[in-house]
Amino acid sequence: MQFIHTHPARIYAVAVAALALVAHYVPELPSALVLGLVAAVLGTGEAVQRAEDNKTAAAGEDERQGDDQADADELSA
Repeated sequence: MQFIHTHPARIYAVAVAALALVAHYVPELPSALVLGLVAAVLGTGEAVQRAEDNKTAAAGEDERQGDDQADADELSA
């Protein structure tokens, strides 16, 4: 489960590539099924983007907190 939280974009990319390969090499799949999967993949992409944005924002907050702590240490010295 930790791997999923750490690498959602990589997992998403592999799933999208697999879907594209299946759609290409299995032409007898109903187009409605493929279109439904494409819609689900687009929704999942939005969730992955939000997860990545949250990770980026959290990293920025951690960096700022470290800067604030360093400033406080300098003032107290």
